[in-house]
Amino acid sequence: MNIQEAKEEIKRTVEAYHKRDEDGSYKIPVEKQRPLFLMGPPGIGKTAIVEQVAEELGINLISYTITHHTRQSAIGLPFISKKIYGEKEYSVTEYTMSEIVASVYEQIERTGIEEGILFLDEINAVSETLSPTMLQFLQYKTFGMHRVPEGFIIVTAGNPSEFNKSVRDFDIATLDRLRKIDIEEDFQSFKSYAYQAGVHGAITSYLEIKKDRFYFVKQDIEGKRYVTARSWEDLSKLLQVYEELQYPLEKELCQEYLADPEVAEDFALYYSLYQKYREIYHVPDILAGAEIRETRLFLEAPFDEKLSLLSLLTDALQNAFADYVKKKELLSRIFRFLKSMKEKLSEISVSQALEEEIKRQRKRMATLKEARMLSKKEESIRLQLIQMLGDFYSALKERNSSEDTGNREDRKENEADFSFIKDCFRVKEEERQQEVEKTGKMLSNALNFLGNTFGEGQELLLFLSELTKSPYALSFLSDVGNETYSRYNQYLLLKDKQKALQEEA
Repeated sequence: MNIQEAKEEIKRTVEAYHKRDEDGSYKIPVEKQRPLFLMGPPGIGKTAIVEQVAEELGINLISYTITHHTRQSAIGLPFISKKIYGEKEYSVTEYTMSEIVASVYEQIERTGIEEGILFLDEINAVSETLSPTMLQFLQYKTFGMHRVPEGFIIVTAGNPSEFNKSVRDFDIATLDRLRKIDIEEDFQSFKSYAYQAGVHGAITSYLEIKKDRFYFVKQDIEGKRYVTARSWEDLSKLLQVYEELQYPLEKELCQEYLADPEVAEDFALYYSLYQKYREIYHVPDILAGAEIRETRLFLEAPFDEKLSLLSLLTDALQNAFADYVKKKELLSRIFRFLKSMKEKLSEISVSQALEEEIKRQRKRMATLKEARMLSKKEESIRLQLIQMLGDFYSALKERNSSEDTGNREDRKENEADFSFIKDCFRVKEEERQQEVEKTGKMLSNALNFLGNTFGEGQELLLFLSELTKSPYALSFLSDVGNETYSRYNQYLLLKDKQKALQEEA
């Protein structure tokens, strides 16, 4: 299966293993909860999808690369203790708690969440001395004498032997205790993830043109040459910062990420063309609805150049869609807080409620960060939440200091303060609605430009297809809708249906 299908399978499994009966016991007993074994080439995102599942379900995640562990760190260090058997004292060997098991308990203490995923990478490359320990662990979730807490699901991963010389094939006894999921590299799955992760448009459009360069591992006389999904994503992160700093992208830099000289040089050349297209095609003007007179330039462009234009349009819109999703979530959280605060106006002042909520949010964010449960997206939302609450608090203080509130009753003063905060929130919501309207116009302008320039051809079809692969775009279209999008989409669906009927006839 591809990486997205594997992610869904992991998510369903975790939810099924955590399902409880009416007595509060897990419906699937712990000893029957087979660990998942993700088998696939390196760099395709096995670790990333486990992190995403943990984040989406709001549970803990502990990750270890098992090849970095010795037998001692895995099962604990031996020590001598005294035991009495049959009224006679004996010296016996016991073990300290495994570092891995201890880290699980520490994570539970930090977060207060008792369920999670224990992810062990490169499990099929463990040393021979660790193999019996791993077999025991996979069946009983124990390292030595110490058991992993019941709420933690075991997910493991490994690479096929052609990618790692240390890999040893599992015997039937081990495989019979696992749920093996074979994962293959797949560009379309990566592209869906890329939109969510904000991968640079130059990379997605380049790979759309040259899909065979998305992932490969080759061996020749000069050694191994390889490019992975991880290579492209890491290069994207650097590329975005380089653009902010206005640094050029050299082929030598590309080769540090793309371990194939031909691909590195080819992408560096394509990126320079991509930047040129950005200047030539005036994407901001298209999205703003400005009149584009030189349409001949678009019509006569080669197909790969048209794909680059579509990518530039999609990339600009993706930023607006992502911003929509983030601000919607931000203001939803503010609204829920204001709703709960309204119910407590008789117990606490508005300024005190704001102050306590800011402290609570800061503490929670610090806890999540320490526990490594805070994604970049979630951290951004929480920081903006704290900032907005702080702005409300400062505005309220400033207002109260400039007004004479000494003669008002406490309850009336509190209600007036709450009304003021509601007004502050209303301003933010109005600003968001203006941005939503602007984003909708940008989408309509892009669609009208493509429809007027290329007609209902493959360019428009490709653009609509790309939109449906983005979770941010789908969220916007589902919540807000767009008349222009619906019109073009319905037309193309009808056209496809007519074509299918003609072929059937």
